Amino acid sequence: MLVLAATLAGCSTYRPWINGGLAAGADGAPAAAPVAPRRTPPAVVAAVTLSGGGARAAAFGLGVLREMKATPFSLEGQPTTLLDQVALVSGVSGGSILAAHFAAFGDETLTRFEPDFLMVPFEAGLIRQAFAPTRLYHLTSPWYGRSHILAQRLDELYRGLTFGDLKSRPHAPDLMVTATDLTTGAPFDFTPEQFGLICSDLDRTPLSFAVAASSAVPILLSPMTLKNHAGECAPAATPPRGPATSDDYRTRLLALSAQSYRDAKERPYIHLVDGGVSDNTGARLMLDRLLAGGSIASSFPDAPPGSIHRMVLITVNSERDLAERIDASDQVPSTGQVIETLVFGAGARETQVTLAMLNDDHRRWQAELMRTRGTPGSPFAADAELHIVSVSLHDVPDDKIRHSLLRVPTAFTIEGRDVQELQKAGAEALRSAPAFIRLRESLDRLK
Repeated sequence: MLVLAATLAGCSTYRPWINGGLAAGADGAPAAAPVAPRRTPPAVVAAVTLSGGGARAAAFGLGVLREMKATPFSLEGQPTTLLDQVALVSGVSGGSILAAHFAAFGDETLTRFEPDFLMVPFEAGLIRQAFAPTRLYHLTSPWYGRSHILAQRLDELYRGLTFGDLKSRPHAPDLMVTATDLTTGAPFDFTPEQFGLICSDLDRTPLSFAVAASSAVPILLSPMTLKNHAGECAPAATPPRGPATSDDYRTRLLALSAQSYRDAKERPYIHLVDGGVSDNTGARLMLDRLLAGGSIASSFPDAPPGSIHRMVLITVNSERDLAERIDASDQVPSTGQVIETLVFGAGARETQVTLAMLNDDHRRWQAELMRTRGTPGSPFAADAELHIVSVSLHDVPDDKIRHSLLRVPTAFTIEGRDVQELQKAGAEALRSAPAFIRLRESLDRLK
């Protein structure tokens, strides 16, 4: 105890990892801002978004991924599965834990994620580490917070991998992890485009840092901090914007958010909290960027004419209802009730907004596809189809199971039986979704 007291007597100056700027060129010229890697899309392009919700979301999402793996079809004469065709996986908070694992390890996630994360006392381990003498001392540092303990534990789960390491795995999907900018309240995604705005290298960013930022529930966990290096690199070329969308408010908000990072003297640091505060679906920024691009075809600049036959987007929503309805009582809400309502209630409202946007965008994309597929220069084949499948925990067919799973708390550790039931529910919810049934029939028509 005397040693512990002596250790804690002074404040720590420990500094955790923080992002650096881009290295200058050999001639000393400013480095170019990073851009997203370009690749030729396959004939079937699939994307998955995984919502927040702690281990509940991770387990439900894992069930969805397993069902996608159990969806075989033939493509250009070769057997494949829907999961094999995923080119982008996006996640928020609890969903980002699974998304990053799948981007890093692929099919290994289907067998290892459950024993390595879902079935271990992850939350108890965090608390235990927080009270270790070294951690207690680090917590006296003004640069070190509770979320850094989470990041260190996640680094073990991801085996120390960075975003750059994902490029070495053949056929690995792009990964998009979303946090919230505490100053502006806007979504902040860990993508080359976003890091280009702050002249920093996403490739050197640990997966664990991004996921911890995306999972940093305000008050319960501390914000995670990035250094803004804007102005230290040559700006990336601005993608062309469609004239039909230049006055759309979503495009204007996206531009304003990007502009907020341009002056590093004004905003030298960026503090990030749980992505669910601004976008609990993991789809919002992706949709806004597609809209700003002016057309869905602009997302595939390297696709040969007529090469894309199917586009698939599967959104997984694992949100639950609030544990308590504060408007059912005249008593003053407790601090815990206020936090839950502000954080999770606001996230649920934003989810409804995002899903409404997705419906509007779907109609716009469908009209564009019908108008342009099979035409000269179009990346879409004459038989091209767009399928959007929304899967929600509220869609579980069995009433008893659904009500039980909607009461599972938002935490890093949940009961083992709930882990099993959530995976079964995720698979069943996808399998029974009418849009997914139509998708399977469509995939079977491919040769």
